Amino acid sequence: MIKSMTAFAAAENTVDELTVKIEIRSYNSRHLDIFLRIPPVCQPLEDKIKGLITDRVARGRLETRVLVDDSSDEGSALEIDLPKAKSLVSAFKELKSQFDFKDDITLGMLTGVGGIIKTVEQLQKEDIIWPAVKNCMIGALDDLETMRQKEGDFIAKDFGQRLNFIHACLKQIQKKCGGLLTQYQQRLMERVSSLTKDIVELDPARIAQEAAFLADRSDISEEIVRAESHLNQFNEIINAAEPAGRKLNFLLQELNREFNTMGSKIGNAEVAHIVIEVKSELEKIREQIQNVE
Repeated sequence: MIKSMTAFAAAENTVDELTVKIEIRSYNSRHLDIFLRIPPVCQPLEDKIKGLITDRVARGRLETRVLVDDSSDEGSALEIDLPKAKSLVSAFKELKSQFDFKDDITLGMLTGVGGIIKTVEQLQKEDIIWPAVKNCMIGALDDLETMRQKEGDFIAKDFGQRLNFIHACLKQIQKKCGGLLTQYQQRLMERVSSLTKDIVELDPARIAQEAAFLADRSDISEEIVRAESHLNQFNEIINAAEPAGRKLNFLLQELNREFNTMGSKIGNAEVAHIVIEVKSELEKIREQIQNVE
């Protein structure tokens, strides 16, 4: 079944004193675009997080936000970057020497640069953080898939109604084009009679020959067969398990091409009107396909 590309999901998972919260917003996109907002402690897990997403989602723009709250003593631990502090002190001394500054080096000057005192990067806790993040991400993706599937069901229902209408229109076109030869013969006889004022005797064999030529040029049997095939494939893809957006978009282009050809071949006002109605439905389907994974 088809899935929508727009959805929102959120999940939360707590393991001991570690709480992970994840929000995922999914939008339309021609490709799979993943944008992560993760805390520093999760930076080493970025590829794993993206891997979970790519295993479940084929297309769409996914904005994913991960929050990690570690309420343990180790989670609030701080550390001093001594090499950086020594480098700064050395740089300040050099500046004092070069520009004859009289101010002493203070702790405020060092900490004001930033990066001297920072939270401890808990790389050693990856074996604890990753399971919590993974379980939370799986829950969020499950939620996301449910919402995408639900929206996809509505789209599939709308597709089904429009495809039934198009199929009925195709049958009407086929029916109205069934007696083209007779129609062209009658039309030619009336036209020639009108032009010659019935002065010239009409040759029925020549009229039949010209009518057959026009009917052959206007034959749309191949277009009808291909259009029926495309409609059947459309229904099959809608009900298939794999992502359908790109395939449906291709079939829609082919359907537009077939109906355009029918409209150009058949010089019939009723058929032209039916083709216009079909193209209107195809345009509505095209708008919906932009939201299909």
